[in-house]
Amino acid sequence: MVGNGTWDAAGTVVDSLITYLNMDGYAGFVWPSYGIAAVVMVGLYVSVRAGLRRDERTLSQLQAAGASRRRRGTETPDQGERDGDSTMDTRDGQRDGTEDGDAFNAITLPDDGGRA
Repeated sequence: MVGNGTWDAAGTVVDSLITYLNMDGYAGFVWPSYGIAAVVMVGLYVSVRAGLRRDERTLSQLQAAGASRRRRGTETPDQGERDGDSTMDTRDGQRDGTEDGDAFNAITLPDDGGRA
């Protein structure tokens, strides 16, 4: 208070801040709740970032392994079927009726690439 019983501007701001931080007597419940929420959010962020980096590392290793496999010329497990070694339609186990024995080309795929 200033000499004549009025509040100065700085005192009003400080009192308002103290009143806000006190939360009308509920500060003991409110501020720890905010703290716990902040810790949980930071923990989730750190966890997601670590998982993302781990998955990106795994993806790059798989891509590098796949590129080296293609360079070496190894064929994929279903390559024999594409070359005509099998005339079975993979959907129902019946012969597909293709004359050249290429069962892979006999399968009709949806136009959306299977993302329906």
